[in-house]
Amino acid sequence: MSEQEPESVVDLRLDRAHSSRIYDYFLGGKTNFLADRMAAGEVLGVFPAALVAARINREFMHRATRFLAASGLRQFLDIGTGIPTPPNLHDIAQGIAPDARVVYTDNDPIVLAHAAALLLSTPEGRTAYVPADVTDPTGILTAPQLLDTLDLSRPVALSLNALMHFVPDDGQRRAHTIVETLKAALPSGSALVMSHATPDFTPEAMRKIIKIYGDAGTRLQLRSRAEFLRFFDGWELLEPGVTLSHQWRPDRPEDATHVTDAEAACYAGIARKP
Repeated sequence: MSEQEPESVVDLRLDRAHSSRIYDYFLGGKTNFLADRMAAGEVLGVFPAALVAARINREFMHRATRFLAASGLRQFLDIGTGIPTPPNLHDIAQGIAPDARVVYTDNDPIVLAHAAALLLSTPEGRTAYVPADVTDPTGILTAPQLLDTLDLSRPVALSLNALMHFVPDDGQRRAHTIVETLKAALPSGSALVMSHATPDFTPEAMRKIIKIYGDAGTRLQLRSRAEFLRFFDGWELLEPGVTLSHQWRPDRPEDATHVTDAEAACYAGIARKP
């Protein structure tokens, strides 16, 4: 019997706050640690609505996924997945279309450690996980796990929820270039789902949040409505266009008014490739 190779040791970096674990804390999850909770507490100190903003952003993902699955899309690529928080994207998509296929990606080793919760597909469908960073879009698009799960010649729903504000441009429009690379790889009929934090309503609080994340080792670039809109260039925005996250096709009319724009602090939209 051959000797087994020793398993590689993954550094979970629990001594540093990570954006996905801070978000998990805001959503009421359990997969976060002292460094994450301390950073989250600092954010709440300058922006008490962070818990509300995280929840309504998650609800936007649920509505967007339901809408696209009901519209006939059967393939989903969710980049920047975050800690599994039921219902996850595949729970929503396969609840409507059991044959839906979903690929998740994230760069947090903690998410990889919990990826089994993302791989509970229906018998008819399939899910896969790719440990990857959105700053390497080609690596994502060529990953064997993705190519074994999705057919990139058929429409794909690309989900970039609360992600691209973690990609600063450094004067080179880097975030937009990354999104354009992903969009170019997808065929006609594909959809782009995005939400993105903005400083448009509470600039001083958002400036402090950028510093809090920066001190924890995570760079942020919040963007204006015009900058967010550019991510959809060349694709057809679906009604109602770019809105605050809680105002995009709310399940009930009152859901669009139960928080203020300043509390939401996050734009959202869906566009389809012609």
